[in-house]
Amino acid sequence: MSAPDSAANEAAPASIRIDVWLWAARFFRTRTLARQAVEHGKVELGGQRPKASRAVRVGDTLRVARGEEVFVVEVAGLSDSRGPAPVAQALYREHADSIRARDEARLARRDAQAGYRAPEHRPDKRARRLIRALGDIDLS
Repeated sequence: MSAPDSAANEAAPASIRIDVWLWAARFFRTRTLARQAVEHGKVELGGQRPKASRAVRVGDTLRVARGEEVFVVEVAGLSDSRGPAPVAQALYREHADSIRARDEARLARRDAQAGYRAPEHRPDKRARRLIRALGDIDLS
C-alpha cells in the first residue's frame, strides 16, 4: 500500500457518530440539538431509535423528524465537518416518497393557515342560496 492511498483512507472514515453526521449534513444547527433530537426519538436508524454515539455508515437509512417535517434519507457520504449547503446535501439522498409527503404536508399547512377547507361534498340547494346571498353582500 502506497502513502497516498493511506492518506485517502484516513480522510474518509468508515463510520461516524450519528449526531455529528446530522450536524454536518445540516439537519440541525448545532451538535447539541442533533444529540437531543436523537435522544428524544426524533431520529430513527433502520427503524430503531439509536443512541447519539451510534455509528452511521454509507447506505444506512435514517428517518429524521424536524419540527413538522419528516425526512427519509439514505446516507451517501460521511463527514465530520460542517461545510456549505451543497456539500452537506451531497452527504445524503432523500427518498422520493419523503419529498412527496413533505410537499403535501406543506401544502396542507398552507391551506389550513389560509382558512381553506375542501368541502366534503357538493353544496345542496340551501347552501347554494346562502353562498349566492353572501356574494350579493360584497356587491352592495
